[in-house]
Amino acid sequence: MNFKSVAVIGGGSWATAIVKILSNNVNEIHWWVRNEESVTFIKRYQHNPNYLSDVSLDLKIVKPSTNLEEIIFTSECVVLAIPAAFLKTALSTLPPSIFQNKKIFSAIKGIVPEHNLIVGEYMNSHFNVSFENIGVITGPCHAEEVALEKLSYLTVASSDINTATAMASFLNCRFIKTIVSDDIFGTEYAAVLKNVMSIASGICNGLGYGDNFQAVLISNGIREIKRFVDAVHPIKRDINDSAYLGDLLVTAYSQFSRNRTFGAMIGKGYSVKSAQLEMNMVAEGYYAVACIHEINRKFKVEIPICEAVYNILYKNNSPRIEMQLLSDKVN
Repeated sequence: MNFKSVAVIGGGSWATAIVKILSNNVNEIHWWVRNEESVTFIKRYQHNPNYLSDVSLDLKIVKPSTNLEEIIFTSECVVLAIPAAFLKTALSTLPPSIFQNKKIFSAIKGIVPEHNLIVGEYMNSHFNVSFENIGVITGPCHAEEVALEKLSYLTVASSDINTATAMASFLNCRFIKTIVSDDIFGTEYAAVLKNVMSIASGICNGLGYGDNFQAVLISNGIREIKRFVDAVHPIKRDINDSAYLGDLLVTAYSQFSRNRTFGAMIGKGYSVKSAQLEMNMVAEGYYAVACIHEINRKFKVEIPICEAVYNILYKNNSPRIEMQLLSDKVN
């Protein structure tokens, strides 16, 4: 399987990192960036003006544009890399048939809020994309380290192992190693949940909790993720694999984690709105925790960390009191 042209949808740091990675192996990348001024800047200076601005882009390969329909129409494979909260709006003007016979990969680590669906489920239900044509690109990996060309690992998942292997080959390069999986639901849900765990980790940091409690929190976090993904999609999986545990660790501890940063600001007393305004970046975990709360009405999984974060962000409960209550539940 060989994709002659790939579309990357999104103009943020992760989309920019994916464009950089794919440029090593793909001959033609059609890159959708929402803002016309950003497209003009990229074409003139070969850099994204807003995210990972140090990354130099090869415009012989990378073709930026604001015409989303044309970009998708002319590409064989589409990588979605915009925040899940904005996915529905971004795709709303597209004809339902536009994704037919295309491979769709979600590099989004969130849930579509209006429908409480992970991206693969949303593309299946709203654009009739078969699950055999849907894949997931997940970590453990931060865009900032990709920009610095530090050795990083990506997990590519698809129920069609040939599809996963093909995308993995396009992502594999000098500074990126790839792992292939067939667990599209588990890897995507785990990527969503680790953002929530990262917010909890940041809240604890902002409140002044030390490394000792953080270790217990994250140890409980991976068990919470396992309980949830096993309930939602019960197949045999090793939760200690990089796509699950590794992705959780890098997001919970890294200085580059926007979810951890967001949580730390909440722990220090910021309101949700003020934290979001100051960051000027989307913390996917904020939207995800409300979706997980609603989804769990059906599954009724024990997820005390998620519920504590939900209570803080959506019920305006005291972060200090919620974390004190949580400390009596984890072990």
